[in-house]
Amino acid sequence: MDKEKNTSKENPMRRIKIEKIVLSVGGIGDDLERGVKLLNMLTGRKPAKMKSKKRIPSLGVRPGLEIGALVTIRKSKEELLKKMLIALDNRLKKKQISENNFSFGIEEYIEIPGVEYNREIGIIGLDVTVVFKRAGRRVKLKKIKKGKIPRRQIISKEEIIKFMEDNFQVEFA
Repeated sequence: MDKEKNTSKENPMRRIKIEKIVLSVGGIGDDLERGVKLLNMLTGRKPAKMKSKKRIPSLGVRPGLEIGALVTIRKSKEELLKKMLIALDNRLKKKQISENNFSFGIEEYIEIPGVEYNREIGIIGLDVTVVFKRAGRRVKLKKIKKGKIPRRQIISKEEIIKFMEDNFQVEFA
């Protein structure tokens, strides 16, 4: 029996998992309020608002002005990710991937299956970021006895592409 357990060559510490999915919208004033309603409708959670730290006069942005909202999903993330990918016909571009994560945008929320048009919100899009992790990442993030993790702990583009093709049948261009 011990030999059967040892024959599996995959190291459990090298296994890739989805850590979280972050949904975000940007805007100022009424656009932001519509985005907050959209995120609330999609997730059932209250979005956190982001404030500007810089002044950009050409865009009318000043420090302290609310310019975006986001929601972080850590539970039931696979179901949500499948819905978001269907809105893009399960196709992504390789340039949307970076180390440990990938991002994509949905132009209109009505493309997501099971979501109907809402007059109060209108037509608005959102951004989706998927963050990956391996076991042992907490060593780098914790506050007490923080440690360093090796470069091999970082998830490469190729590993993300393979994970998404195997588990979510995503095509990459």
